[in-house]
Amino acid sequence: MTDPRFALLAAWLGAGLMYFLDPAHGARRRARASNACAHLGHRTARVAAVTGRDVAHRLQGMLATLRNTVRKDAADDDVVTERVRSTLGHYVSHSHAIHVSASAGVVTLRGPILVQEAPSAMDAVRHVRGVRDVVDALVRHSDGNSVPALQGGRIPAGKRFDILRSHWAPATRVVVGATGATLAFSSTSRSGLSGSVIGLVGLGLCARAATNTSFRKLVSGRGRGSAIDVQKTIAFDAPVGEVYAFWSLYDRFPHFMSRVLEVKSSDTLPMQSHWKVRGPGGTAIEFDAEVTRAIPNQLIAWRTLDASSVSHTGSVRFDAEGPRRTRAHIRMSYVPPAGLLGHSVAAVLRADPKSSMDADLVRMKSLIETGHLPRDAAKSVVSPRPIADAS
Repeated sequence: MTDPRFALLAAWLGAGLMYFLDPAHGARRRARASNACAHLGHRTARVAAVTGRDVAHRLQGMLATLRNTVRKDAADDDVVTERVRSTLGHYVSHSHAIHVSASAGVVTLRGPILVQEAPSAMDAVRHVRGVRDVVDALVRHSDGNSVPALQGGRIPAGKRFDILRSHWAPATRVVVGATGATLAFSSTSRSGLSGSVIGLVGLGLCARAATNTSFRKLVSGRGRGSAIDVQKTIAFDAPVGEVYAFWSLYDRFPHFMSRVLEVKSSDTLPMQSHWKVRGPGGTAIEFDAEVTRAIPNQLIAWRTLDASSVSHTGSVRFDAEGPRRTRAHIRMSYVPPAGLLGHSVAAVLRADPKSSMDADLVRMKSLIETGHLPRDAAKSVVSPRPIADAS
């Protein structure tokens, strides 16, 4: 009896050979795979170099800390001053407004500070190595509205373990990623709920280390920090008026965009439309969008409505480079379902907008310049109405 694992491996091998040895597209696929492997090799080398430097610096810091625990710190005033400045940067939102001076281990702090930040800052400075005493000459303010030096700035995070921060150092990412991979691998030998939980934890740690993104942004579709930005530029051998008119007929998009299944214009609200697109695994995703600005032959901008399942905004700017040549600049920002983790899955399946936009723009270019539908078009071109002037 044939081992099922062997049969599955043979099936995968056969499918791979068919994919890469296909007479029509095999050469292009092999070239893309080769380029991807080369790119992965370069990225791996860079990551290894950065991680090696990070580990070396951490080891040097640990050795210096050990040396200072067994001997008296004889740092001069300039070194102590810089240590204090570095520490204040973790606890004060406007550390540049504080003047630091040191004399024989006695540190003097002068300048404005927010009243809620002063206690933690003073306590942190007292624990800086080489500081014997602190002279508090700070001027406390309840807010920075009347003090230019206290306006703007950022919220201080304080000193925290690297793993508690939103952005991890290379060495931390390697350690956590290796731990996650070990957990994920060990879960394969466990059955039941415990194996599933361990596997999910391991995969979550791997995803966190690979993306260097907080868990909240990794699985949440909310917030600007989890948005994916896309920028593209393409030139058309056609007048700017013709290119703009084609873009304004968004009812035509299903004829050249591989994942846009249907676009319905609103009968009552001319600037709004309902979209149906193909998501990962053949799922259908629907959302409503509206044109926020339309300047004939210059600009089209849009956004999804608040109640839509997919959130994105975008714009297309049109530049005339001659009587029969137009350059279009596309900018889009979208928040994928399930956050960056959902985008990663969609990217692997080639179902994300960033992966399919290049091919869609090439189809659009061919349709505008030749008037011929792509071979994989599912519909014939109708005569939809253009976008109204929203400028």
